[in-house]
Amino acid sequence: MKVLKVLDDAEIIIADIEVNLGKTKHNAPTLCVRYKGKIIPLNTPDMRPILMKEENAIS
Repeated sequence: MKVLKVLDDAEIIIADIEVNLGKTKHNAPTLCVRYKGKIIPLNTPDMRPILMKEENAIS
């Protein structure tokens, strides 16, 4: 494994994310990246990993 590039404009944050589960809403602290003004979660609320792609950004 090797580092190809370090993203200078990316910032690791923990965001309190709210999700709809059926008819109820739940929230949980979620590891995210702030990249180009967008918030991209790195895992789901049940802690499964997500790839850091801009199309996964929360609007």
